[in-house]
Amino acid sequence: MNLEVNKATFSYKKGNPVFMDISFTLKQGDIFCILGPNGAGKSTLLSCLGNLFDLEKGTIMLDGKPISSMSRIDIAKRIGYIPQFHTPIFPYSIFDFVLMGRTPYIGAFSSPKARDILLTEKAIEAVGISHMSKRPYNEISGGERQLVMFAKVLAQEPDIILLDEPTSHLDFGNQFRILNLVESLAKSGFSVIMTSHFPDHAFLISTKVGVMKDKSFIDIGPANDVITEKNMKQTYGIDVKIEFIEQANRKVCIPLKSASGNSTFGFSKTINPNSIE
Repeated sequence: MNLEVNKATFSYKKGNPVFMDISFTLKQGDIFCILGPNGAGKSTLLSCLGNLFDLEKGTIMLDGKPISSMSRIDIAKRIGYIPQFHTPIFPYSIFDFVLMGRTPYIGAFSSPKARDILLTEKAIEAVGISHMSKRPYNEISGGERQLVMFAKVLAQEPDIILLDEPTSHLDFGNQFRILNLVESLAKSGFSVIMTSHFPDHAFLISTKVGVMKDKSFIDIGPANDVITEKNMKQTYGIDVKIEFIEQANRKVCIPLKSASGNSTFGFSKTINPNSIE
């Protein structure tokens, strides 16, 4: 499996690109982590990689073939996508929801076959939620729901998994359980592209990092080379300290408070009554 993105540019409104001149390659087993501030275009880029939006310029090639020339079903067999938000409406059981991952392989008027059922069971087991497979999907916690989404994508059998901030809204423990799952998937042969706001997540599991700022990548490469104090300052507008922690056997990125500790918003709770008419 090889994904090649070359000078990709996308605009909702012509002349005002959300991102531009994005280029990178992804190989089997890679974890490509995309960092960047809110509004940098990370989520839109993932949507374009899944062919949900058409590029204005540039190409996205999957094994030498433009994804723009592929059918929706063929793309669904190759690329799985877990969005940042998913609000369930119907009380499907977890099993039935995960079974929907087999949709690209089941005809419009066909029923799931034995293989579809088996792969659904294996996907649920792989993420450790077999004990809750009969529970309604809309009655579980955010962390549990994220695991269900991973199971659904596993049942889909893609080559590439797109993850839009997969740890958002999760508690500290569930964040690292999800990251461990992502790392395990990559070791099993899946390729992963994930967006994140946490440089430490990239230090933990990525094989490559891209830092988005001002609609494009300002740097791309291994985490230890790309996640620097200078790049983080340029990207997020705050001072950070990056240190190697021997006990963790990795670098960490620590935000620094300003020396004064004063707010920069110029807001005060004290109001002079005489100034109010």
